[in-house]
Amino acid sequence: MTDAAIYRQGWTLDEVQWSTFDRSKAEPWMIAAIKSAALVELNAPDYVAYLKRVFAGADASTISAIEQWGGEESQHGRALGRWAELADPSFSLDAAFERFHANYKPPHFAASGGDSIRGSRRGEMISRCVVESGTSSYYSAIRDATEEPLLKEIAGRIAADEFRHYKLFYETLEAQNEPDLPFWKKAFVALRRIAETDDDELSYACYCANVAAADTDKHPYDRVVYARVQAATTMRIYRRNHVQRLVQMVAKAIGAAPHGAVTRLAGSLMWRVLRLRGRWASSRALPA
Repeated sequence: MTDAAIYRQGWTLDEVQWSTFDRSKAEPWMIAAIKSAALVELNAPDYVAYLKRVFAGADASTISAIEQWGGEESQHGRALGRWAELADPSFSLDAAFERFHANYKPPHFAASGGDSIRGSRRGEMISRCVVESGTSSYYSAIRDATEEPLLKEIAGRIAADEFRHYKLFYETLEAQNEPDLPFWKKAFVALRRIAETDDDELSYACYCANVAAADTDKHPYDRVVYARVQAATTMRIYRRNHVQRLVQMVAKAIGAAPHGAVTRLAGSLMWRVLRLRGRWASSRALPA
């Protein structure tokens, strides 16, 4: 694993060493991945609004923590988008995000009620822990995969934030006065959230980030196609240690032993499945 600096919470875009950018080390496939990630991160305000509805009536510190989380996620999007604009001057973060945000509207974002789609606040926090497990491992993997110094710094900063976000949601999960969920239900929530990585969010972000508005008639959106593009790119980034860490964090969130034999087996199985999926996706014809 490459050097991993420790970054403090509350960093700003002005602290990033933008002058270290080296265009010669910005690989096209990595640029495509960063563009997509920027749009997903920048969409945090919709998640904040949803979580605040779920936690309506909670103590002020919980609401404040959700808002701070959302602000940090949006900053991640801005940092990644600024890097992508340096790497590809034809890319406009604001224009790409406008297209993405206008059309990616999951039903629970638009709903006015406060019910969690996970069935409870505990279920919601398990779901968020799964997401933060994925993002912390993903940005750690990007940090380790790239030789571009500016991206290495940005990914390291974001990964550190995402580990802290996992801790926030785990502690919020543990603090709920709702009855604990049975293990099978916690596992179901986690597996369901993992399965949702195949929904429109990642594939449509990939499309809006990497297909210019002027080319949409030539290359119309196809969820299956762009999910395949996303999967192929992701598996160029991940290494086994990142996947194992992801599985350990999910295991902790659902009450399993993070370093137990079952978790190790699950990590090995997930790594094999992801590798096979990545190879299959890479072997398919992708849009020109």
